[in-house]
Amino acid sequence: MSEVLRKCQQAKEVCPLLGLLSTEKKNALLQSIADSLRKNRDLILKANEKDIKASKKAGSSNSLLDRLLLNDKRIEDMAAGVEAIIFLADPIGKVSQDKTLYNGLKLKQVTVPLGVIAMIYEARPNVTIDAAALALKAGNAIVLRGSSHALESNRALVQCLQEALLDCDLPKEAAVLIEAPGHQATDELLHLDKYVDVLIPRGGAALITHVKQNATVPILETGIGNCHIFVDESALLQMVLPIVINAKTQRPSVCNAAEKLLIHTDWPIQDGREVLKALKEKGVILHGDKESQSRWPDLIDADLSISEYEVEYLDLIMGVMIVKDVSDAIKHINTYGSHHSEAILTQNKTNKDRFFAMVDSAALYYNTSTRFTDGFEYGYGAEIGISTQKLHARGPMALEQLCSSKYLIEGKGQIRQ
Repeated sequence: MSEVLRKCQQAKEVCPLLGLLSTEKKNALLQSIADSLRKNRDLILKANEKDIKASKKAGSSNSLLDRLLLNDKRIEDMAAGVEAIIFLADPIGKVSQDKTLYNGLKLKQVTVPLGVIAMIYEARPNVTIDAAALALKAGNAIVLRGSSHALESNRALVQCLQEALLDCDLPKEAAVLIEAPGHQATDELLHLDKYVDVLIPRGGAALITHVKQNATVPILETGIGNCHIFVDESALLQMVLPIVINAKTQRPSVCNAAEKLLIHTDWPIQDGREVLKALKEKGVILHGDKESQSRWPDLIDADLSISEYEVEYLDLIMGVMIVKDVSDAIKHINTYGSHHSEAILTQNKTNKDRFFAMVDSAALYYNTSTRFTDGFEYGYGAEIGISTQKLHARGPMALEQLCSSKYLIEGKGQIRQ
């Protein structure tokens, strides 16, 4: 029996037990996870150091290394994120309908766990803890398939998870890591619908496309972040400058970083120069269309090709385009965006309302940074990913999105005529 099949079977076996846990028991488990992360900080850092060293030797990009890196602050952030979930309402057992039917049957609709959740994700070890904590609070078992780049880090983190489960007299099989190397193990996981209830891919476009095209397990899709900022004609420079700098440079390797800057053709050229100059000073390489190159030839580094319109750079690179008006910006975003996060910077409320009504993305921002698309920032504790699809969940996926429902019907001997 393969490792993948064995661990998925084990997760399925223990899953019903998790659905019976009280809120108090689940919260005690979460606190134990947070404590274990802090207690095993040195173990985690040493494991992560091995991954970083191996990835550097393999010539990995700076953006991958940033996503992979763990340090004291990031470990503490993980622990704090787990503790934040403790204070969130338990979604399980919530009654959404409670009524008596025409025939006297009493019907209730209640929330229940999804079951066994499998996560396939790339070089972001924090996802290991975020996904597990949310899954467990919602009464689910979790099967984790991380990137080979983060194998040592993920082993250490899952060791913390399983230590906490055992300390709380719960089966360690409720949170497992698939360690087998190669794509064959991943592809096997895609087809274990007998044991896995839902699969969540989180990573680049190639990973998500592969999972969508090959999985027989139902999937909850998380999307790439080709995010846009539209600077409208009435936008104020003193507001635009810090927002654009933050959205692009605060952490360029994450999915809610801005990748494209759309500038209204009538926004002052000098204001545009100030923004682009500030980006350059932060190390951003600017790829511009013909119009932006003609306005700021000394600041644009390269052509913005049509093939880049849909690209998520995940790096200190930004595409710059001139658009005619808000309608032109909306059309471009809906055509080439990834339906993740988009921002409009404007003093014109009518244009803001039009942007909000017509842009087809999970999160829209008015005079603020796209960097806020995040479960923790939204008050959900952690998140399991940002959904860019429309069925079941959209935007940050947290506790509520990791539940399903069932109908409970009580009768007194009724039969259907």
